[in-house]
Amino acid sequence: MIFGKAGFGGAVADFEAAVTAQDAKRSGKAFVRLQETFGQARESELRDGGPRLAAVLDQVPPGPRAVVAVLVGACVERGAEAVRCAPGVLAGLRWALEQALEFSDAWAATGGGAFPAPDGGEPGPELVQRAGVDAAFGWWTLPQWETAAVAMLNHPGVRRRAAGSRGEAPRLLRAVERASGIELKSLTHALLVLDDEPLVALHRTSGTGYLLRISGIGDNFQLHTLLADALIGGGHVEGRAPSSQEAAVCRETPGQVETEGSFDLVAPDGELIWNEGAPADIPVVDGVRLLVLDEPSYRRTWPAGRFFPGMRGDALLERALDPGETERWYAHVAPAKDATATG
Repeated sequence: MIFGKAGFGGAVADFEAAVTAQDAKRSGKAFVRLQETFGQARESELRDGGPRLAAVLDQVPPGPRAVVAVLVGACVERGAEAVRCAPGVLAGLRWALEQALEFSDAWAATGGGAFPAPDGGEPGPELVQRAGVDAAFGWWTLPQWETAAVAMLNHPGVRRRAAGSRGEAPRLLRAVERASGIELKSLTHALLVLDDEPLVALHRTSGTGYLLRISGIGDNFQLHTLLADALIGGGHVEGRAPSSQEAAVCRETPGQVETEGSFDLVAPDGELIWNEGAPADIPVVDGVRLLVLDEPSYRRTWPAGRFFPGMRGDALLERALDPGETERWYAHVAPAKDATATG
């Protein structure tokens, strides 16, 4: 069959038609053309092509499906509408995680041993024999699904729409990680990102409290800098304020800038909240995340920036709490510990 238009747009049309018709030979040729023409694609072709490819993902065989998902993610990064592309990609992610869990069970049941490192491409015959085709491909393509899913979850509209169903993906991911020892850190953090989330921060030294609202923050290093900017930079509490550039790279400015910690982040029970963790680690008390800000127990520096360079983050100060409110929140807080641990 003669192909249609040249370029990425033509490859998308041919792939879409061939997959819908279940024409394996034609879809295989169009699949190759998708990869060959993507680098020269016009912006209009990417905006149009991303949603069209996402819509047929569930009809693509397991191997090329993950590659097409990565292409959809790349289209989104270059202007395709993430909300339209996300359902197909996130459904594919759930499938891959379900199959990876099946693979983990089958691997253990057929002799165990060190898990093969998934790196995309084609799983070898031994893996297929031990676990089955779908399970082997689900396991083997996990890194590609992570890349594609994170490209979707960079967008707040996707996170809002997926909020009701995101509980299943983290559960599956945790199960796969427990069974296999694999770590998909970017996917884990992306699934935990909070949006429009109220946060009460209690500054122990001054005895004051503040209500903030956080969105799009990938890890607690980023949160730490944004809290310091809002509270110290805003003149509400004493301490080291980040520079304007340190704060900017934690919001949406590209790059990284060396910064220094301004607090110890502490849970209400007195345990440290690790900078390496995520805002979702902060405990919920009476329906609101509650964080204590203690004086830094030691000097710590790191490159300020965003865990997800494509995701805008912020911590907005809504208001200072009045003394009565502050006292009520402090009733949930354990006394300060002698901080000798690192975090």
